[in-house]
Amino acid sequence: MTQARLSEVFVEMADTLVDDFDVIDFLHSLTERCVELLGVTTAGLLLTDERDRLQVIAASTEQTRLLELFQLQTDQGPCLDCFRSGEPVSVGDLSAVEGWPRFTAAAAELSFTSVHALPMRLRSEVIGALNLFHTDPGPLDEERRRVGQALADVATIGLLQQRAIQHRDSVTEQLQTALNSRVLIEQAKGALSERLGVEVNQAFTMLRSQARSRNQRLSDFARAILEGSEQIQAEPDEAPN
Repeated sequence: MTQARLSEVFVEMADTLVDDFDVIDFLHSLTERCVELLGVTTAGLLLTDERDRLQVIAASTEQTRLLELFQLQTDQGPCLDCFRSGEPVSVGDLSAVEGWPRFTAAAAELSFTSVHALPMRLRSEVIGALNLFHTDPGPLDEERRRVGQALADVATIGLLQQRAIQHRDSVTEQLQTALNSRVLIEQAKGALSERLGVEVNQAFTMLRSQARSRNQRLSDFARAILEGSEQIQAEPDEAPN
């Protein structure tokens, strides 16, 4: 992680935070940048909905998304503890933890040995958690923790419309819109995966790439795919064997 690249990423994120920005695409990019800059294996992001219930909103891989869902279903895991306390939770060796038996077993199946959760918080308001998973054991050093928290803070400010939103109703409305969009995107990537015979991760990459090339919101393009008004054809190197 060089200082120049770090600066580029923060400029990129700041440029994205304009009026009516694409929340899903922005947060997915955030998970990708975390993997790149922090040297972790994968990253995921949980946000609250209008009823203050946590939902999976973005993940760098499909496996990570499913693990995040498993945390929510079993109501146990470091990411939930981070959200509830509003403080970072860092576990360098999951095999030594006894408090989340079902989560640690599921994480071990995916070869994750350490996890670090950072709160998405503005002052006293916590709206979610940024979660970093690694297949190597060990702590998150102070430099990477600071960078990770800074990325989480930028995302939080973006979701709160750059500190301009004063009322909780406005915040939850924006987050609920993002969650509704996520449902459309999940349905579209599943449909593409089945239709084109490709992996779900690959289907999402194709969906996102085509939405960008056509200058459409990811959720709008996903809806068009489901309705049949837009089509994606597999490229030769993407076609199933």
